[in-house]
Amino acid sequence: MVCSFRRYLWLRSNHQLISKNWQPKIFKMSASVISRELSLKQKCLEIFRTAINSVLPQNIIKNNISMEGNRLLIKNQSFPIHNNVHVAGFGKAVMGMAAAVEQILGDHLVQGVISVPLGIQKVLRLAGKEEMLLRPQTKIQVQEGAQHNLPDDNALKAAKRIHHLAEGLTENDLLLVLISGGGSALLPAPIPPVTLEEKLYLTKQLASKGATIQELNTVRKSLSLLKGGGLARAAYPAQVVSLILSDIIGDNLEFIASGPTLPNLQSKEDSCKILSKYNLVSSMPENVKEVLSQPSTRMHQEEIQDYAHVFNFIVGSNAIALEEAKCKSESLGYITSILSTGVSGDVTTVARLFSLLIRYVCSVLAVHGSQCAQASSLKDEMLQIIGSLQLPDFRLDSCLENALSSGKPLCLLAGGETTVQLRGRGKGGRNQEMALRVAVELHQAKSMTPHDPFAKHEIVFLSGGTDGQDGPTEAAGGFAYTEMVENAFREGLNVEDFLNNNDSFTFFSKFNKGADLIMTGLTSTNVMDVQAIIIQPKET
Repeated sequence: MVCSFRRYLWLRSNHQLISKNWQPKIFKMSASVISRELSLKQKCLEIFRTAINSVLPQNIIKNNISMEGNRLLIKNQSFPIHNNVHVAGFGKAVMGMAAAVEQILGDHLVQGVISVPLGIQKVLRLAGKEEMLLRPQTKIQVQEGAQHNLPDDNALKAAKRIHHLAEGLTENDLLLVLISGGGSALLPAPIPPVTLEEKLYLTKQLASKGATIQELNTVRKSLSLLKGGGLARAAYPAQVVSLILSDIIGDNLEFIASGPTLPNLQSKEDSCKILSKYNLVSSMPENVKEVLSQPSTRMHQEEIQDYAHVFNFIVGSNAIALEEAKCKSESLGYITSILSTGVSGDVTTVARLFSLLIRYVCSVLAVHGSQCAQASSLKDEMLQIIGSLQLPDFRLDSCLENALSSGKPLCLLAGGETTVQLRGRGKGGRNQEMALRVAVELHQAKSMTPHDPFAKHEIVFLSGGTDGQDGPTEAAGGFAYTEMVENAFREGLNVEDFLNNNDSFTFFSKFNKGADLIMTGLTSTNVMDVQAIIIQPKET
């Protein structure tokens, strides 16, 4: 999820290709003709691109916000406005969100400040994405910072400007807050007299001692001027409306940019207990001790303790992207199911789950739904892994029953964010490694059984990052299929060697002339990852 100018540089030599090719293709023919014309990989890619398109910054704004006279309509809520809207934003996707908001609000927009990644405006111009840039005579100030996704002085300046804007608002104003992934690093203002360096030092010390992400967030919020509800407090008594693009499993708003418009459920006493747990009380800076010794900040009036002046809307998420992908898949003729939006854990384990799933589906379809011993065994192992990964929302059987009764092919969708254990020094990302590990699992399944378990079906697996950047590479992810490992051996490529070195990008670049890499270019959005599996009978 690193978002920095260094990772954007590759676009300079590819921006013309990307700007022309990354968007979902627009076909003038009917869906049935599309389905016949496209290959299985192309269909899978169209489904993935549709998922991304649904959560592009300009689309999530236009799909959720409109004007009706002097009323701002957001989902099922209406807010009266009259030349009194102020904008604050922070995150990797906020540049495009702000451009769309500016267009919708018109003269109702008074002023704004947004904090965005270093170099983003230049990169968007290079990629030909002018629609994601503000107008020349914009009323919104743009501050770039957080190089390498780390808080820095530029991000601190932006946070202070946002704080100053919020403090100047009255009960007659509306503050529209734009939030996306990466917002925490772009909104780093600590509570004085704590310095940014002191806050970073303390959080690094906690991380080095094994503190959980929840513990780190608790301490960070206690020392933050704007996180943990600080922005909403600063803006009171103005109306605060947040539009949020979620890159967090479960869409827990508390963890998106550390919840600047949500009540802080943790106290400074909680932070002190965490610091004591890791033996950091004696070594923490004096300024930190001073801030943590102060009473926890509370709203001034009892009746607004519940943040009644704040409305938070999730306008983009992995679930939203998968629902749009499902619609696209169904238009292509597939029985489609969203398996889970919370797939997480080690990529090796998750790849094993997806390979078992493919084998299970093929086994059930091959025997027309009868409970053969092989299918039962595969399902038992799947359920064990689902339990270990804690995926309570994982679902499959109803989709499989529909496929059996209708005879239609299947498309299975999932989303989330996995992790990779680094053992080598190669180049790749979690999605490319996922695809390659699924390919190995499918190859081993073929090798271990007397009869090819996939003989009756065509299968394609896709894993891709919606931000278009899978690890430190220009790829979004990769494809897998049952013949991949065998074909790679014929090209002199040993897949296991690449996996042992975490070098999936190098493998995909060498194999099949790079045709199994997914190249979207920078998308300027991020709702984690998407997996798609297409299983359809072979033509006889």
